[in-house]
Amino acid sequence: MPLALWALVIGAFGIGTTEFVIAGLLPAIAADFNITIPVAANLATSYALGVFVGAPILIILGRRTSRKNMLAFLTLLFVIGNLVTALAPTFEIAIAGRIITSLTHGAFFGIGSILAATMVPTEKRVRAIAFMFSGLTVATLVGVPAGTWLSQQISWQATFYAITVIGLATLAGILTLLPPSPKPKTQPIGHELAAFGNARVLLAMGITILGPAAFFTSITYIAPMMTEIAGFSETAVTWLLMVFGFGLFVGNWLGGRYADRALMPMLYFTLLAQAMVLFAFHFMATSQMASVICIFLMAAFGFATVSPIQKLVMDKARAAGAPTMAAAVNIGLFNLGNALGAWLGGLVIAFGLGFTSPNWAGGLLSMAALALAIVSGLLDRHEAATRNRKTRDSNQKMRTA
Repeated sequence: MPLALWALVIGAFGIGTTEFVIAGLLPAIAADFNITIPVAANLATSYALGVFVGAPILIILGRRTSRKNMLAFLTLLFVIGNLVTALAPTFEIAIAGRIITSLTHGAFFGIGSILAATMVPTEKRVRAIAFMFSGLTVATLVGVPAGTWLSQQISWQATFYAITVIGLATLAGILTLLPPSPKPKTQPIGHELAAFGNARVLLAMGITILGPAAFFTSITYIAPMMTEIAGFSETAVTWLLMVFGFGLFVGNWLGGRYADRALMPMLYFTLLAQAMVLFAFHFMATSQMASVICIFLMAAFGFATVSPIQKLVMDKARAAGAPTMAAAVNIGLFNLGNALGAWLGGLVIAFGLGFTSPNWAGGLLSMAALALAIVSGLLDRHEAATRNRKTRDSNQKMRTA
């Protein structure tokens, strides 16, 4: 892979750490601010909603700015947001810090995925996108467990100070590794937004919302689930998150490797497998060994869908004429799905259905995503069949003329 892609990987690592580390910090944050765990989970929900809202706004505001300069600005926001969260004297200010941080996420990955895809040959584009997203998986494998451990040893604020340092390193990587880029050719906003009226684009984005939301419904509440139901100690949450991170790493590799060959079959298989694992996790969470296996598998199958879904949306949006906006908004939709998952998991817990209930709730979301993927695939096959039939008819007319 080109050296410049490493700048994107560094950024993805920092963003992934700050996004997913919340799952391991919820008990400490709830105790510090004297709030319940579902309320503390609003730090995850607000982040996800901030990504969803911030992505299109920043893409519009920065559409006349070079991609390198835009990424540097986004990383500066990332540094400021994590510092505000670390210094927050109240829960409300911590929420504000998370929202500032979240503004980086969607636009960074949206611009980054386009850059990654353009740096390599066509047949390796999903692999290049997956390589960028590997920063997220390494974050969950290394950054998140390390952040959870740091919180347990010092404080949760220390974790966000450390993430701030990662942000500064990311900024240095962007400034030194990415080559200068010209200002992009701008199109009217109406032209970019028109693509969102395309049914095929919207269908692909629906998969984006529901697919990753499935495993986020479970992982947001993994700390209380494992300590209260499976009987793990609080310190065990650190290595359980490492298992989750390893699953993301494996899933990202599989998604990038095989989706270039057969994108839609890959989505069908992984979404179904994710649902089955989550349903099983609900019934087997009392077993520590089964819980470890389920955590790994739900992460692997769940994240194997991410780069294929991003490529699917980019393809549909490119055909509709708005790849940049759609790529960024789609990252926001991933996080809207995360917010949906965190909210749904908290809802079923609040209704007294227990700490394992987010698992079956996530399984239902994965099945819904699978249904949308099947519809999208059938539409593709129908379109291809129609195109081939017209080609045959045209050829036949030419032969008989």
